[in-house]
Amino acid sequence: MTSAPRTSTHRRVHAYRKPAIGLLAVGGLLAGAWYATAGAATAPEPKVTSTVVSLGAKYPYLSAGYNNTREWNRTATAVAPDGTLRVAWPAADGVHVTPLTAAGRRSGADTVVKGAQEVGGLVAHTNGFALLTRVADTNKWKETAAAIVRYTGGRRTWTTRLTGTASHDTSPTLDGQLTWNGSKYGAYFVVHGAGGFADGHFGDKLSYVSAGGKKLSGGWSWGCSHNEGIALHAEASGAFTSLCFDDWRSGLFVSTGIGAPDVAPVVQREQCWAGYCGGTFPGRTGDLVKSSTGRYATAFASRGAASAKKNPADSSGRGWTVTPRTATHQVAVAFLKNRNSGPGKAVYLTSARTVENVNVHLAPYGKDKLLLSWESLKNAKCSAGTCTGTFTGTHLRLVDWNGTFVSADKVVSARFTGDIAVLKDGSLTWAYAPVTPAYGSPLSGASPTTTTLRIARLTP
Repeated sequence: MTSAPRTSTHRRVHAYRKPAIGLLAVGGLLAGAWYATAGAATAPEPKVTSTVVSLGAKYPYLSAGYNNTREWNRTATAVAPDGTLRVAWPAADGVHVTPLTAAGRRSGADTVVKGAQEVGGLVAHTNGFALLTRVADTNKWKETAAAIVRYTGGRRTWTTRLTGTASHDTSPTLDGQLTWNGSKYGAYFVVHGAGGFADGHFGDKLSYVSAGGKKLSGGWSWGCSHNEGIALHAEASGAFTSLCFDDWRSGLFVSTGIGAPDVAPVVQREQCWAGYCGGTFPGRTGDLVKSSTGRYATAFASRGAASAKKNPADSSGRGWTVTPRTATHQVAVAFLKNRNSGPGKAVYLTSARTVENVNVHLAPYGKDKLLLSWESLKNAKCSAGTCTGTFTGTHLRLVDWNGTFVSADKVVSARFTGDIAVLKDGSLTWAYAPVTPAYGSPLSGASPTTTTLRIARLTP
């Protein structure tokens, strides 16, 4: 595991740390990266349909990220073994979990997880669900604890806290993911040291929990530091595959089974100071998809690396300094040959230097394709790693497992946010707030709210 790095605040604090060297090194094209070849559009254009679900409470759908940038509060959509759906979303009285039919229509009243403060991940079971969330705790920082809460038949059956006094950690924000392999859960989330060697520092933690709520061996207590984004994929055996955005080593790394020590394979070097990476996995950028042959794909918003070198001012020898290629974030996808290896060069789908790209998502599409979605902002103005601009639409594009385009870029009215569930027939479904995005200015004051969600579906 990595040792605790220098103390500084985590991502939800509205401040930033200036990079050690120049803010930007903007070239013409992203030299050094290769682009997906256009080719012929051989696949039918994706078509999104949706239903509307009324909510029993107000859903505040925005939060203020770094520099008060507008970020979408996460919803998580999960499919149960019997094909029914659950959607988790935050409200003032806790996290609501809404039961839906396979067609995306309400099938009963919400289960309200009282006191829960964040949707960190959701697993749907035929008889209920498991939720990764934050709950009240007593500690030196007066911060929340990470916990998995299991409901069966509408009743809470167990709660397992994953941080606490004994482990010298808290979780003031999860930015996490919860996965299930049929016999155990994997929970990957941000932690804040509250005593011990990591006191005052931010890192990440991977915990395994049994079906009955018992903590299991494996994982780690301290990994990427700071972790600016998390991805986790459940495996039938062995360590669950994991990725992290690390601001100290500066980039996206494979942390499977090892936390993120210095030997963690590099997916992409990025300038990952607070707010500079393109948003956190999995709620605001990317995802981790596994192919039938055991390869993996991940997508993310990237500014690339004009240069990347160890920081001579860091006496530990672990710190890196990365100069980005572009002011704006471009859409990138990278392929891993297995769960323990980094990829070759990333494939970029966009290149316009005055366009900012946010909310990048990736999902399996049919037997051998990948669906990428993102939102674009024209006339982008960037400062301290965050950008504002005019929303111009949600883009969809299909690529194959070689990174080759197999559809045209299509702009749709539906939005992609939060966790995307894959149904038995390969259809994709997710929940989003039915509002038009606005990224022209930072968020000030309380979040606006909605009392409806759209449940979208896309069938290959």
